[in-house]
Amino acid sequence: VQLQASGGGLVQAGGSLRLSCAASGSIFSFNAMGWYRQAPRKERELVARITTGGRTNYADTVKGRFTISRDNAKSTVYLQMNSLKPEDTAVYCCNAALWDGRPAFGSWGQGTQVTVSS
Repeated sequence: VQLQASGGGLVQAGGSLRLSCAASGSIFSFNAMGWYRQAPRKERELVARITTGGRTNYADTVKGRFTISRDNAKSTVYLQMNSLKPEDTAVYCCNAALWDGRPAFGSWGQGTQVTVSS
């Protein structure tokens, strides 16, 4: 299982970031993919999910601000984050996502830190 997220950083509230996650082809080709985040002292949560056919769904807290997409040729999933808020601060990771949003694999690979200042 190979999952490598990148693109995080420090941004002011209201700003934007675009995250990328490269996955090994064996994971990517047959699975819906999800972006997850974990803030300090909180449980990991699913932020957005995209099926192999491009159907998407989002957590209520990010709906209308975040957009998930995938490039099947590059085995890469993206998360465009706009209108960022301090409560979006977390480590963001990607994984294959089951139908109910649970991560498919226990190995998470490298996440990327997103910090939003007020």
